[in-house]
Amino acid sequence: MDVTLSIITVSRPETTLAVTRGAARLLGEMAYAPLAEVALPNGRRADLMALGPRGEIVIVEVKSSPEDFLTDRKWAEYAPFCDAFYFAVAPEFPADLIPPEPGLIVADGFGGAIVRAAPVTALVAARRKALTLAFARLAIFRG
Repeated sequence: MDVTLSIITVSRPETTLAVTRGAARLLGEMAYAPLAEVALPNGRRADLMALGPRGEIVIVEVKSSPEDFLTDRKWAEYAPFCDAFYFAVAPEFPADLIPPEPGLIVADGFGGAIVRAAPVTALVAARRKALTLAFARLAIFRG
């Protein structure tokens, strides 16, 4: 009997979509309300931003490949706009590339898991209010 195995190649956009979907599902299971592609006041765009049950704000930066991570160093610019910051990567991503400071989520199209919790740095009340209002308005307009 001749058995032929085929290798399925997944593109970076497909990986990004799957990891984003899985990370959003994980956040939803944790009682967070996630939104994808959220513009921040500094002109950056968060892949995922989520509002927690006590008003905490989490930003998740999705990385589809080592090249994507190594060529994109803007992630430090997200910290002023969240209480906690995570990277989300696919299971096959070499996790040792991710620095130890942010949190780490490993996800696929079906869900995810927190591999390393993000440190929490509370936002200033005025910024939290402004971000929460902007988040709510965005969610309503997308509704």
